[in-house]
Amino acid sequence: MPAYKSPLRDFNFVLNELIKVQDIIPTLPGYEEATQDIFSAYLEQAAQFCESELAPLNRQGDEEGCQFDSATKSVTTPAGFKEAYKQYCELGFPALDCDPAYGGQGMPKSMAFPIMEMQCSANVAWSMYPGLSHGAYSAIHAHGTEAQKAEYLPKLVDGSWTGTMCLTEPHCGTDLGLLKTKAEPNEDGSYRITGTKIFISAGEHDMADNIIHLVLARLPDAPKDVKGISLFIVPKFLDDKSRNAVSCGSLEHKMGIKANATAVINLDGAKGWLIGEANKGLACMFTMMNAARLGCGMQGLGIGEASFQGALAYARERLQMRALNGPKCPDKAADPIIVHPDVRRMLLTQKAYTEAGRALAALLALQLDIEDKHPDASAREDAADLVALLTPVAKAFMTDNGYTAANMGMQVFGGHGFIREWGMEQLVRDCRISQIYEGTNGIQAIDLLGRKVLLDQGSKLRKFTKQIHKFCQQYEGHAQLGEFVNPLSKLMKEIGEITMGVGMASMQNKDEAGAAATDYLRLIGHLTYAWLWARMAEVAYAKLGQGEDGFYNGKIATARFYYAKLLPEVESLKASIKSGAKTLMTLEDEHFAF
Repeated sequence: MPAYKSPLRDFNFVLNELIKVQDIIPTLPGYEEATQDIFSAYLEQAAQFCESELAPLNRQGDEEGCQFDSATKSVTTPAGFKEAYKQYCELGFPALDCDPAYGGQGMPKSMAFPIMEMQCSANVAWSMYPGLSHGAYSAIHAHGTEAQKAEYLPKLVDGSWTGTMCLTEPHCGTDLGLLKTKAEPNEDGSYRITGTKIFISAGEHDMADNIIHLVLARLPDAPKDVKGISLFIVPKFLDDKSRNAVSCGSLEHKMGIKANATAVINLDGAKGWLIGEANKGLACMFTMMNAARLGCGMQGLGIGEASFQGALAYARERLQMRALNGPKCPDKAADPIIVHPDVRRMLLTQKAYTEAGRALAALLALQLDIEDKHPDASAREDAADLVALLTPVAKAFMTDNGYTAANMGMQVFGGHGFIREWGMEQLVRDCRISQIYEGTNGIQAIDLLGRKVLLDQGSKLRKFTKQIHKFCQQYEGHAQLGEFVNPLSKLMKEIGEITMGVGMASMQNKDEAGAAATDYLRLIGHLTYAWLWARMAEVAYAKLGQGEDGFYNGKIATARFYYAKLLPEVESLKASIKSGAKTLMTLEDEHFAF
């Protein structure tokens, strides 16, 4: 498999030509120094680190995995991981978009998201160690006391400590209302935490001096269900350097991301401290979970890019059969497989999904920056609403498409793709979990339709579609953009009708929303990507003749492919949604098997 190369040209296109971050970011209080030159310098440094340090460790880390010592309850990460993490910290990347009050650099998320994508492309298992730490930082920064912030944030910011999120347990999966971990108060104001947590990414390792676990648990008098969950800070080592009663019981044997330590964490009366209000822990944890959901989307995006790069290089070099309309390389024994329509279908699918996903990631990162820094309260509210609406789409649609891209990349390689040495099958295995954790994609679909759309009578959705409607109006009848604007406008109107229909049906039978949810999320995903591809075509047409015509013509051609070959999926999605819940729910349980 060819070496990974960071797509810096496309980052520049998305950030500076499509989203135009420089029109907004330097105007936000605190981001005045985040100029285009600063963006470029950080992205180039990150690209060099990912290409030279992380990518070479990817296959080796998969082969070696993490090693668990049952006697010491310790975990050793694959060779080179610890050294790469040390260099990462020395370069200042853990502090990139963190609060300067705690040692952070105060850079915008618009800069951090492309760097996250590069890490996921180069070595997704490694990227999860600093990724989980940033989530812990966010939760403590948002909900911790001043004393907690002073104690934990500087170490998380400089990377000497890492963090985890300890949510689920063997019996509860996504239903956190079933969790049994107990938190009993101590006389000194701390709590004694007892229970077992599973599937804890980066739960134990040798890369940092301490691990700060954020643990969901129940107080003795807590209400039932999710209303009685509290959040606690449980460090691996206490202030006096003694070991807390929290340990790794084992590591999971997994399909992929083998170089990340997915741990069973045992809490045997571990000392912890309440963060946020009692019985309000789930709300605190959602700060971390929402960041993790966007991070999952970035994993799908990053792996899709890595698979595309591998498949494209292979398709250009692999000689097999002749082009259907006659030899393209008559001096060779066969033509490169990139001449074959079906290979091009797979490559273009990878390209179309990846580049639209990158545009969506940039859009959401910018909205997060506006939500955080904009002086106008209404602008902050609009940005927050768009992020809330599209976070489940980013998590589910981007990971579904990333997995599709990874599978297609393996398919382009043919039999060689199934062989470990080529690296393509690892991308498939590593990407698969992104559709499952941080709330399965089915859960994301229910969240989108039930909470983000129907619960507020479509208010957030209407805000979003107004942006699309404005774009469509601007180019109605346009000679060049009409091929994109007309189907986009039609789809937007149909989604309004479908949303109303599902809403009315679910008032009579809640299963109707559950039955429609997955198809509905994919429908909104296609609406979003179609809008972004239309906007990318708009920019590309405007740039033609100013240099780099090959790049911009490539954007237009890919937009046309998306509309012609991928967007038609919406027709089957609409039909499936309209079919309702009846065919799903009428079969009796005992009749599933005979």
